[in-house]
Amino acid sequence: MGTTGKTFDLTAALPVAADEIDSLRSRLALAADQDGLLDVTYRTIDSPLGALLLAATERGLVRVAYEREDFDRVLGTIADRVSPRILRSTARLDDAARELDEYFASHRTTFDLPLDHALSSGFRAEVQRSLPSIGYGRTASYGEVATLVGRPKAVRAVGTACATNPLPIVVPCHRVVRSDGSLGQYVGGVDAKTTLLTMEGAA
Repeated sequence: MGTTGKTFDLTAALPVAADEIDSLRSRLALAADQDGLLDVTYRTIDSPLGALLLAATERGLVRVAYEREDFDRVLGTIADRVSPRILRSTARLDDAARELDEYFASHRTTFDLPLDHALSSGFRAEVQRSLPSIGYGRTASYGEVATLVGRPKAVRAVGTACATNPLPIVVPCHRVVRSDGSLGQYVGGVDAKTTLLTMEGAA
């Protein structure tokens, strides 16, 4: 990925097989990481909700994105706000991929991953850090979350924090619903929110 946030298709420039390109990417990412030149790695995984993009820094998982968010746009934002030194690699993301697989297989109810909250700040980050306290199989209203973080009147701001959560699923903004019990909006779409809550037994 270049500093402009655009991805480049190596297959268009090199007359080699796709598996060789993947091997080249992996070696390049490993060498860059060993030389201290790689700040962010990313990969995609399949899930019951479609493809997911995962990105991580040395500090931890920094982004989980749904395909509907446009992966190229997401990577561009990461390059702008975290670092342009970003390459596709699985090295830092094996644990995240494994835990998400376990979650979707209903073998995991909590995540044990280091997280990097570099894409959030202020009240939004405070709200997002509080969301894992809403346990698996439970929901909380936007008002309840506002009270939880000590700002009971900041219901609308809590909604914004959930809508801009850079780590959906892992940081469970899908468990926050309206006071009347209706689902509200979700970055992955209402169908994805319904699927997650149904899977967790909360809907």
